[in-house]
Amino acid sequence: MKYVIASDIHGSAYYCALLKARCEEERPQKIILLGDLLYHGARNALPRDYNTLKTAEILNSMKEDLLCIKGNCDSQVDTLVLEFPVEADFAFLPAAGRTVVFAHGHLAPAFLKKGDVLVNGHFHVPAFEERENCTYVNCGSVSIPKEDSPHCYLVLEENVLLWKNLETGEIFKRATL
Repeated sequence: MKYVIASDIHGSAYYCALLKARCEEERPQKIILLGDLLYHGARNALPRDYNTLKTAEILNSMKEDLLCIKGNCDSQVDTLVLEFPVEADFAFLPAAGRTVVFAHGHLAPAFLKKGDVLVNGHFHVPAFEERENCTYVNCGSVSIPKEDSPHCYLVLEENVLLWKNLETGEIFKRATL
């Protein structure tokens, strides 16, 4: 199975449209969004082409392919313009013989065990590291990347992780689970 994983769109219609185009190229079985879909958050500058209604329209056009996790900037009022659920704090997926736990990143899952893979966003910096209790993966940010990282998304296929530049489609980081 092939998954596109992305986080932190923060209401950018421009980067959301780019993500939709990349997903059409990638043709994943599922698109997993790890929260912070519409609101930019008090600590972030407005992203390029900040337009929550246009962003919602783009996301709604993808609704049949989406699995979404709630981020710290997602609120109940967002569900008034979104045609898909954004209520879960965590999702689980068996992949590469391991349990992959998806979260936004603002809540720490206390249930991780050695061998699990934690995939989140929230920090806006792509990452892959072995930790004491899990393998930690961060998909980076679609619209507000930090620490000089590119606007990006993550592809999970079989046991391979590919971080891709949202603007160019080029792979800039690779890891194996």
